[in-house]
Amino acid sequence: MSELPYTGHCMCGGVRFEVTEEPLTAGYCHCTRCQRRTGTAASAQARLAPGSFHLLAGDELVREYAPGDGWPKCFCSECGSALWSKYPDTGEVGSVRLGLFDPGHGIRPQWHSFVDYACEWEPLPDDGLERHAEGKPR
Repeated sequence: MSELPYTGHCMCGGVRFEVTEEPLTAGYCHCTRCQRRTGTAASAQARLAPGSFHLLAGDELVREYAPGDGWPKCFCSECGSALWSKYPDTGEVGSVRLGLFDPGHGIRPQWHSFVDYACEWEPLPDDGLERHAEGKPR
């Protein structure tokens, strides 16, 4: 891993953040909601320790979609980048998309969740990572 804090930004650079502690874990989510939100087979994300995320710029650009039965999903209103999810009970940032981090962070996924919903056009890789039929137990 590189030195903390880890920094990152959206595609247009308007939203910038830092993470001041090592992520608790990281993985791929294969749920249909993540597939539709990202347009990809899975969403790679880092689960953060509470209090470790700090928005540095672009608060006015962040928009949120809050499904009634899931984690609110945030995105940049300027470039459309998928940013992070928030804990539904606290509103604190809980998971940041790995593609947003600046190079050199060294964060690596450790699991695949919701594999029962993996799309048929992208087979799950034989990568040796933990697999969970539904959500990863906490």
